[in-house]
Amino acid sequence: MTTTQERWSALLDAARQARDQAYAPYSRYRVGAALLDDQGRIHPGCNVENAAYPEGVCAEAGAVSHMVLNGGRRIVAAVVVGEGAQAITPCGGCRQKLREFGDDALVIRSADAQGRWLGEHTLGQLLPSSFGPAHLAGKKEDADDEA
Repeated sequence: MTTTQERWSALLDAARQARDQAYAPYSRYRVGAALLDDQGRIHPGCNVENAAYPEGVCAEAGAVSHMVLNGGRRIVAAVVVGEGAQAITPCGGCRQKLREFGDDALVIRSADAQGRWLGEHTLGQLLPSSFGPAHLAGKKEDADDEA
């Protein structure tokens, strides 16, 4: 069994390797992400830009797609790697994508390209009072109770 520190290290390595494969010819801002699912599997993703700018894909979205493709349905930890000395966090759209498969307690760590940890947040801190799958399940009253 791996330790918590070993899992974070493996996630960091996967996110850094994913970042190295990013396709960012326009912004030159390469991002890698790695998600740990509830089965202990790591799912990497990288950003992929497009000449039609809004059609690009964020690293976190790619990692979520990788996880779903491989049968994962629950995120238990996430790492995002970017450039610079400031902690990178998922964009608003990616926060919502992570929320689909994680809860408020999901820990998201940020690191730079050299592997230095820059920050740690919960999804609840990044996306407070979020809308999630439970809001669509059951009766309207059940969803209202969770808000």
